[in-house]
Amino acid sequence: MNKKFLLCLLVLLTVTTATFANANKEKSGSESKGDLASSQMELPKYVFVFIGDGMALPQVGSAEIYEGAMKGGEYPDAPRALSFTKFPVQGIVTTHDSSSFIPDSASTGTSIATGHKTLAGVISMDEKKEVSYKSIAKIAKDKGMKVGVVTSVSIDHATPAVFYANVPSRGMYYEIGMQLAESGFDYFGGGSLADPEGKKSKLENKPGNIFDYAKKNGYKVVNTYADVMGLKPVEGQKVWAVTEAPADGQALLYEIDRKENQLSLADFTQKGIELLDNDNGFFMAIEGGKIDWACHANDAMAAIQDVFAFNDAVQKAIDFANKHPEDTLIVVTGDHETGGMTIGFSGTKYDSFFEKLQYQKMSYVKFDEVLKSELSKNPELTFDEIFNLTEANFGLTKNESSNGLQLSAYELEQLEEAFMQSKTPKDSRNKNEEYYISYGSYEPYTVKVTHILNQKAGIGWTTYSHTGTPVPVYAYGVGSSNFNGYYDNTEINKKLVELIN
Repeated sequence: MNKKFLLCLLVLLTVTTATFANANKEKSGSESKGDLASSQMELPKYVFVFIGDGMALPQVGSAEIYEGAMKGGEYPDAPRALSFTKFPVQGIVTTHDSSSFIPDSASTGTSIATGHKTLAGVISMDEKKEVSYKSIAKIAKDKGMKVGVVTSVSIDHATPAVFYANVPSRGMYYEIGMQLAESGFDYFGGGSLADPEGKKSKLENKPGNIFDYAKKNGYKVVNTYADVMGLKPVEGQKVWAVTEAPADGQALLYEIDRKENQLSLADFTQKGIELLDNDNGFFMAIEGGKIDWACHANDAMAAIQDVFAFNDAVQKAIDFANKHPEDTLIVVTGDHETGGMTIGFSGTKYDSFFEKLQYQKMSYVKFDEVLKSELSKNPELTFDEIFNLTEANFGLTKNESSNGLQLSAYELEQLEEAFMQSKTPKDSRNKNEEYYISYGSYEPYTVKVTHILNQKAGIGWTTYSHTGTPVPVYAYGVGSSNFNGYYDNTEINKKLVELIN
């Protein structure tokens, strides 16, 4: 073989290799269309980030199973009841914080909002509580986008706060409220404030009532159904829309307790879209916070109904995206799982009966109020008397029942014991280890009622706190393909920052 032949062969191999390399490169680019590396054209103008607080796959799954059961669907034909579970892009994220696999909303919210890990209780600062992190909302504001924050709990709660505040402790509600008023964000909506007067604050020089302080800083504050729903876009106007009748913890009512003419999470989301829409685009963070609160109390039906309320809010964003398909990104996730909720209970073995949950007519909070009212009117209230109200509001019965809610002797014994605890003044209760395992910090009788109903439906709980279960991510729209896969929750922020920048 002479040198001229070898040289020709080498040239031929080089050209062939280059041709295949270019072909493969073009193929890879077409397959990953929508990723930032291959398509700088696909950048969102409108960005929605929805956070279901305490919402992992058990909360999502239970809502869909309940909807399927109510529509008569049988396995495996239960419908996909939630709009966001139909999103084409889905992932899973880990939720641990700097020191624990079981995080809180402050640390997980900080991860999502800033891309940094921190300690439980810390709002968008480092572990030493010295360095403030810049949130995705503030980055969007600096880019010229309008910014909104919406929640179903108090607006100074941990998850909404991570987007606009930087404080060493989530309990610094007054300081968080001050930073809200100073943020310059364009829209706040949902719950009220936990400490508007600063009664729990150690600040020496307080600016006064936070709502008044916000007004001085240019915010229009409205707090009636008519005024909120009547808001119209005004150039340069900043709006703070507050629920008309704050419920427990200055939050919106649980969806199961809400009346038709009372503001919902979807109402505040829709109003935010109307007020924020502009040529430079917007960023909006929306939290379904009462999913978490219901799961802390192990109230499955209240949690499921608030997942539906959360889904209604997501639907408002989907409706907007359908009008702006080339410009909108929607990301839906949870911050952590709450309650150790399981779809399955030892008493129902391999079956579930979610249709039994329909007989619950009110949340644990409302029933607590009923119980307290009855005991205040009659301290000698008997178990039979309170049980009549239990049967009316939860369907549990001592009699034979076609709906499968007849109580066994063991269940009745549990209820009677819990009722005796609730009749005993809190300071006089024997709060031993067994007490806290059975009831946590909640009203014993109410917790036992919801536990028994949940168990009959086939739902179990392991804790009154959070767990380290990973949570799902669902994405739809421009740049959504970046959210596929299994990754850490800090990556949600990094993907959003890269898209916005």
